[in-house]
Amino acid sequence: MISRRLVLFLLFVTVVSPLILFKERLGTFTKFPDSILEYSGEHKSRVLSAADNGAHSGEATGGNESHIDQITSQIRENAHIEQVTSQYQFCHPNLILPCLFPVKQETNKLENNGRRRSRKAHSERQISSPPMPDANVRHMKDQLIRARLYESFGSVGTDHDFIKELRTRVKEIQRALGDTTKDSDLPMNAYEKLKAMEKTLARGKQNQDDCSAVVKKLRAMLQSTEEQMQAQKKQTMFLNQLAAKTLPKDNVLATSVVVNSTIVHAKDPEKHVFHIVTDKLNYAAMKMWFLSNPPGDAAIQVQNLEEFTWLNASYSPVLMQLGSSSMKDYYFRGHPTNIDTNLKYQNPKYLSILNHLRFYLPEIFPKLHKVLFLDDDVVVQKDLTPLWSIDLQGKINGAVETCQESFHRFDKYLNFSNPLIAKNFDPQACGWAYGMNIFYLKQWRKHKVTELYHSWQKLNHDRLLWRLGTLPPGLITFWKQTFALERSWHVLGLGYNPNIDPKEIERAAVIHYNGNMKPWLEISMPKYRQYWTNYVDYDQAYLRECNINP
Repeated sequence: MISRRLVLFLLFVTVVSPLILFKERLGTFTKFPDSILEYSGEHKSRVLSAADNGAHSGEATGGNESHIDQITSQIRENAHIEQVTSQYQFCHPNLILPCLFPVKQETNKLENNGRRRSRKAHSERQISSPPMPDANVRHMKDQLIRARLYESFGSVGTDHDFIKELRTRVKEIQRALGDTTKDSDLPMNAYEKLKAMEKTLARGKQNQDDCSAVVKKLRAMLQSTEEQMQAQKKQTMFLNQLAAKTLPKDNVLATSVVVNSTIVHAKDPEKHVFHIVTDKLNYAAMKMWFLSNPPGDAAIQVQNLEEFTWLNASYSPVLMQLGSSSMKDYYFRGHPTNIDTNLKYQNPKYLSILNHLRFYLPEIFPKLHKVLFLDDDVVVQKDLTPLWSIDLQGKINGAVETCQESFHRFDKYLNFSNPLIAKNFDPQACGWAYGMNIFYLKQWRKHKVTELYHSWQKLNHDRLLWRLGTLPPGLITFWKQTFALERSWHVLGLGYNPNIDPKEIERAAVIHYNGNMKPWLEISMPKYRQYWTNYVDYDQAYLRECNINP
């Protein structure tokens, strides 16, 4: 009897107690899946009922075999519980509670399933993704690079048969490619040539197994390509500068487009007066052009710069500087090393006083109170009459600001390492554009702006405050005297920027071909050229004689 009670007590301790602990822990967590909670409860009730039945039957029969069967039955039940609970990790070491995730065996199953799903999704993406455009052309160009690589290795070079075959394949690929950029333009036998080259390259791969040599050679080829690209960029910049100077900037045809486009869009053309200032080289041609091609009801005046006798070196510091020996050396004698070598600032247009006439408007037009300034590389697309009614709020210059991008701020144009510049100006101040400006000459005279311009030009005689050009001194001269116009009045960049939004161009009152790619040059961008050619009469007799075509 003692032994039976001892056995029952031990069974009670080993089976019932842990399940009570489980039940107590279970009452504190209720957010696990029902399947797990139900599964645990099933075993709890089953074990408790077995223990109760065993106790009563043991007491009734009193047989040793029934004791052994009962014990082994409980052991099997305990083993089953341990097997079930061992399939789960415990969320916390102090809680006998199954987590959401099985242990290693089940984790491996999930990982395997996840990998299978990932591979399936990847294959589906590959099937659904569109093929690379012109893949054969790209492949053939890649083959030529690999062929050059194999040909340069010494170990491969000893295989004369392979080298001969490789060079033959290179010629075939080069002939098939030509200048082609699209697969549709390749010859019919191109794919056969591609496969033949691939077989030859596979032989080269077998002959050359030194990966370090391949990497070294590729790096050398990359460096050489980068150097060639930089040289090409410099040559392109030089040629663009050269092409931009093939026609004078203030040419007759460009000026006629400005006048024609303004008149076409003007609501009251008869109220417009055009004042054109040019040099003696272009004066006769300009005057004759507008005599034979009058701008409708508008009035036009052509003036010769040479007649401005007051504009001389004793009055204008910039004229004195333009005639200095250092300036001539900069342009015509090989450019000393202590002078800026940026090609942009070596453009001889900066030697022309015509480029600086914008600072002498009150003197050129002493009886006018307000003028609209237009460069000769612009096209007018809207009526400009509303500009006259804009209140400049006492400012002198109405202009469109260009600081939507950070590099069009004052620190781009002025030398803020110079204390004089740093003391007087803000490096983050917004820049603005020449090309279409409304100038209030009455305020100009009142504030003596031309004198201010002269004083800064004298301070910059050694070009340490700013480099050449008219915008930097303009930013200084009209500092705190510029009124920002709405951006649609003046859209810039058609002479250098291929990414201007077409809607922005269409909305613009004035579009500006600033940059080297002027619309009358062969290097102009075709997508922008029509905006300019719309206002050229190519049937005009002089244009036909000069063989000028759209």
